[in-house]
Amino acid sequence: MTALLVCVLVTVAVLVYVFYLPGELHLGPEKTRATYLRERKDVIYENLRDLNFEYRAGKFPDADYQSLKASLEDEAAAVLAEIARLEEISRSPASPGLRGKTGARA
Repeated sequence: MTALLVCVLVTVAVLVYVFYLPGELHLGPEKTRATYLRERKDVIYENLRDLNFEYRAGKFPDADYQSLKASLEDEAAAVLAEIARLEEISRSPASPGLRGKTGARA
C-alpha cells in the first residue's frame, strides 16, 4: 500500500514539474518579417556551403548536386527579392496614389 502511495506522489510531483507554468513567461524579442528573412538567408547560404563541401567530398552525384544547388539558389533569390522589397517599402514614404485613392479618375 505504501509503495502505491509513493508511486502516486512521485507521478503527481513529476506531472506538476513538467506541466507547471509560471505566472509570467519570458519570451524572446519579437521577430519582424525582415529579421526572419535575414535568418532564412543565412541558413540557405550555410546549406549551399555544406552542399558544395559534400559534393567535393564525393557524397552527391552530379545530377543531385545540380538540382539541389538550383533549388537553394532559387530560394535564396526569392528571399533576397523579398528583403529588397521590404527595405524599399520601409525607405519610401507612402505613395501618393495610395493615400487619397477614392476610385475617381482625373
